[in-house]
Amino acid sequence: MKRLIKRYSFFLYALLAAVAITALNREIGFKTFALAGASFKQMLAVLPPIMLLLGLMDVWIPREKMIKYMGDNSGLIGIFLAILIGSIAAGPMYAAFPFTAVLLRKGVKFSNIITFMGAWCVTKIPTVMFELAALGYRFTFVRLLINIPGIIIMGLMVQWLLKEEQLREIYSSAEGME
Repeated sequence: MKRLIKRYSFFLYALLAAVAITALNREIGFKTFALAGASFKQMLAVLPPIMLLLGLMDVWIPREKMIKYMGDNSGLIGIFLAILIGSIAAGPMYAAFPFTAVLLRKGVKFSNIITFMGAWCVTKIPTVMFELAALGYRFTFVRLLINIPGIIIMGLMVQWLLKEEQLREIYSSAEGME
């Protein structure tokens, strides 16, 4: 029970804060709960298909293949695949986190995981298509020319800055999520 409370402590504190806000100002409190409910509904619409795809990926793609193509010795192929997977992804950023846990369990190099998450944020195909139509080719090309090397450099820097012990802890935490 103690472990469960600790795990959901942020949610419990947020719930208590929302109740306190409602007690002080009913209008703001009800808006808070309405917004939280709308966000929860959106999350329920997005997460089940992603979880289904993750389950299929977890079963269909062997760990050895992921290590070969995206692991420590993957080089440019791993970076390319991280950007490609992040770019074809759908959904908000919070949907990337379960996917990231699967990549960690599959032994993907940490810099490739950070690159994947960066690509999820800034190079998604629907976003690029919208930018092309709304802002033009020049803006889109320049933004991608800046963002793609930026997310690659960020991934490499994060891995370089983390100590080996910290990386082992991250990977072992992901193993415990199964």
